[in-house]
Amino acid sequence: MARSACLLSAVCSIIFLVTPMSQAGYEPAEKLGTPKGADTGHETYIPVVSDQDFQSVMQKDQKAKPTVMDAHQKLLERRYDLSDKPSKTMMSGGRKAVQEGVRVRLPDGVTWDDLATMSPAEIQDKGLFPKGFLPLPHAKHATGGMVFPENQIERITELEQRDLKRFDVEFDMPAHLMPEFPPPLFLTTRPDLGDVSQGKLLSIDNYFEIMHGLITPVQMEGLRLLLTPFPQQQFNQTEDRKVMRPSLGVTCLDCHANGHTNAAFHLNPDTRPHAARLRLDTVSLRGMFNQQIHGSKRSLRSVEDFSEFEQRTAYFDGDHVTAAKKGVHLPNRPDQVAMMAQMQNMLDFPPAPKLDVLGRLDPDNATEQELLGQKVFNGKGQCAACHAAPVFMDNLMHDLKVERFYKPQMINDQFIHAEGPIKTFTLRGIKDSPPYLHDGRLLTLEDTVEFFNLVLSLQLNTEEKAALTAYMRTL
Repeated sequence: MARSACLLSAVCSIIFLVTPMSQAGYEPAEKLGTPKGADTGHETYIPVVSDQDFQSVMQKDQKAKPTVMDAHQKLLERRYDLSDKPSKTMMSGGRKAVQEGVRVRLPDGVTWDDLATMSPAEIQDKGLFPKGFLPLPHAKHATGGMVFPENQIERITELEQRDLKRFDVEFDMPAHLMPEFPPPLFLTTRPDLGDVSQGKLLSIDNYFEIMHGLITPVQMEGLRLLLTPFPQQQFNQTEDRKVMRPSLGVTCLDCHANGHTNAAFHLNPDTRPHAARLRLDTVSLRGMFNQQIHGSKRSLRSVEDFSEFEQRTAYFDGDHVTAAKKGVHLPNRPDQVAMMAQMQNMLDFPPAPKLDVLGRLDPDNATEQELLGQKVFNGKGQCAACHAAPVFMDNLMHDLKVERFYKPQMINDQFIHAEGPIKTFTLRGIKDSPPYLHDGRLLTLEDTVEFFNLVLSLQLNTEEKAALTAYMRTL
């Protein structure tokens, strides 16, 4: 595992974190119009009192928005092929095709086979780690906060007349690279019904009509709370919000649409300084009943802890001081939190008709390529070491030490550094949940296979990579 390179990277990270960025003596790897004024200091707390009035801040943000989004769009285009390339495989709701193909762009003159022959230290020294494999910045990393896709914004405006559109930043990925919308909703208690969403997005406006007769009173009350807007750092009624009008806030299911995900993103609350925080792609809540650790850095040990933490801390960028100012909702643990957890535990994985009850492919119902993919998954690919059937996760945290491949640097206001351990995400229903990895840096399953092939030095050949991708689409 190139232990010496790991130690060197760790030492470098420590040096950068205790040295002001302006004095660190490095050259940013990407200079694509990086917005000025990035928060690169070492504050633990977010400023509570603004030194500017709301109208001045909004006008400044609106004026800067085109420059901010242009810089981020150029970063994305430099890293990825963003074109629309649908496969023949449909997502679980049958409303959208899974995208296919490797989208991460390689450095000029280098192939995947070339990279596979190099050590992490050599790749780092030559600067050949694909940019799309680096941590992905927030579209406006210096500010952060929740950013919702346009389809969610439009539907919530239509249903509730509640505005989720920020005036300072926009969602950054094309719709064809996102999960289907609205996502299907499956219940552990009624698997016979399949998708119970009726093709609609659940909101406070329609949830009772859709779910009446399908869930218990306790679950119904939990769902109501999950669909009730509460103040959040950028969506609230104070002068430092990022929406034009004072806002009631956001709901849990504004990100976890229909108990799944719409790929909304924000920054993790449990890292400082601000520039070092990680972009977080919204994870699916499907299969929560089988998960034992939660949260962005997975320090939470129950669904109840997760629900309470999100309201108290994650909604406010990990800062309880500003939360008190903006109207933090403190749900009562014995009833409100318990009911929210009860509803989340009802959310099932989508059907996987090619798998048997132990999570193995039925040989009579799978293709030769899928069967080969299962063999690679459990063998040479080492996937099952963390993603064991039937739930395809191990409820542990792992550190891939990806920093072996790159040097600490600033990219579009994000300080790229060693990220530490991250929870193993379930692979059940994975075709429904693009983009991939905790920050959404991998746009397709093919990208994900190439990433792990390089980072884990698996030496998979072209046939094995394709088979592994085909297998994961059956899960």
